[in-house]
Amino acid sequence: MTGSSVIDGNAFRTDHADSFAALTSEDRDLLLRRIRVLGPSYRLFYKRPVHIIRGQGSYLYGPNGEEYLDAYNNVASIGHAHPAVVEAVHKQMAQVNTHSRYLQRGIVEYSEQLLATFPSELAHVMFTNSGSEANDLALRVAQQATGGTGVVVTREAYHGTSAAASAISPAVGAHMLGPHVRSVEVPNSLRGTSGEDPGPWFAEKVSAAFADLRGSGVQPSAFIVDTIFSSDGVLPDPSVLGPAVAAARKEGAVFIADEVQPGFGRIGGHFWGFARHRVAPDLVTLGKPMGNGVPVAAMIATTEVLHSFGMNVPYFNTFGGSSVPVAAAQAVLNVIQSEGLAEHAEELGARILNDLRVLGRKHRCIGDVRGAGMFLAVEIVQPGTTQPDPTRSLYLVNAMRDRGVLISVAGPHSNVLKIRPLLSYAEADADRLVTTLAEALADLDHSVE
Repeated sequence: MTGSSVIDGNAFRTDHADSFAALTSEDRDLLLRRIRVLGPSYRLFYKRPVHIIRGQGSYLYGPNGEEYLDAYNNVASIGHAHPAVVEAVHKQMAQVNTHSRYLQRGIVEYSEQLLATFPSELAHVMFTNSGSEANDLALRVAQQATGGTGVVVTREAYHGTSAAASAISPAVGAHMLGPHVRSVEVPNSLRGTSGEDPGPWFAEKVSAAFADLRGSGVQPSAFIVDTIFSSDGVLPDPSVLGPAVAAARKEGAVFIADEVQPGFGRIGGHFWGFARHRVAPDLVTLGKPMGNGVPVAAMIATTEVLHSFGMNVPYFNTFGGSSVPVAAAQAVLNVIQSEGLAEHAEELGARILNDLRVLGRKHRCIGDVRGAGMFLAVEIVQPGTTQPDPTRSLYLVNAMRDRGVLISVAGPHSNVLKIRPLLSYAEADADRLVTTLAEALADLDHSVE
């Protein structure tokens, strides 16, 4: 085990005998078969893994009729098995599914609609299969534009699984960071920054990291952040990022906004996370919810930053931008825009956030409640302190799982409840989410009395 909050924070542990004992015989057999054929690197969520056979809207269902409210999945963001996506994929698959080296209207029309959601300077889109690939491509473009290779990331960042992306993802394991990478801490509103303004404090950390790279003979290339700092514990303070981006550009680096998790209306009225911070990226990476379960992702670029790469490096991706994934992405974007789901996320998310803060005032193990839109965090601490308490957080995650609500953890100590309601949530779903957490908290309080 690496100890990563992203990979291992809420992982099923095969070395815990009680975890096996809690499984049905069917699930135990399936688990053992899975371990045998998939190998040791894969992880499952929860002390008692969830067996899923179908999804519908904001819910997932097990083989014996178990119902789970999904408050975590960031892929099927507009709802599981959304009929618009199912229809679009089926229709396109019945016509043609081929790569982007033929003239096709779908990729052009979708790209025009997608780019219209960005500032005009971000004028080009390049398609990939996953967010990992998009970040990999963005790093290549940044290196070509700057002539450097040095990258600064946040302390618990996760940017993907390719060799290049995992080398800038300390959440996968700090030992895997490349020699061209430095990580910096993000200011946490709970623990403060010794009385300093968090924006300049963060910018100073970024400048120092690039200076350290230069001192090692590595020239700056990129500063990349997930714009809700989700793996760092969901840190939505919009005053933090602007000064750091300015500091990175002063060092000669480009700014890559990783929108794989916060993008497509997840964080509310702002369609993209960077817009909350009032910064303009040089490159933006997209993935996860883009196809609502169909693998499709992209990199968005300014003309200036993309110029050198475009003139010198031919780009082709067999499946990136092919007909069926683009059709799925088009359906997702249409649904989000036509149904006002970003605005819905803003309104319902604010209500959930307020309800969670009410719980925070009742339970001393809640150190902080924060979030934006449908991207929320509850930081669990040792009661009456600011000390992280991962034992309590994991108790709550598994207690909610047993009550039919799925969330997970984040942050460097795995003590932050990471809550991502789907954009398809109704008010009743929001009520169930908060009520279930309240019940789990009450049980937790009772168990330690």
